Amino acid sequence: MSIKEESLAKQNWAVVGATDKQNKFGYKIVNRLKQQGYSVFPVNPNLEEVAGLECYAQLADIPAEIEVVDLVVNPQIGLKVMEEIIELAIDYLWLQPGARSEELRERASKEGINLIEGCIYAVLS
Repeated sequence: MSIKEESLAKQNWAVVGATDKQNKFGYKIVNRLKQQGYSVFPVNPNLEEVAGLECYAQLADIPAEIEVVDLVVNPQIGLKVMEEIIELAIDYLWLQPGARSEELRERASKEGINLIEGCIYAVLS
């Protein structure tokens, strides 16, 4: 089983960079994961709700064990979130187009985090 397939078998997903703007991928991804039966936890410190789901300020605030994080933020924010991913020992990280950087790749590799570079929205379509 590939790392991508392993991650798709996980149930609890956090989408960092979730938004309430329905035309943006930060919304579409949350909604698609929800429609596919995943437990989805939107993360955005500026919002209370995304796609009918409670939104959390940071990963540490989520009252469930997150198995996969999908980053829909710029790489600078992604590097800050990476610290939380490491602290919470989350094993799978998806990098959406626009969230990728060499620094993030290197940090994930160094920490033993399974990195998937792809669009989860497209994969689940």
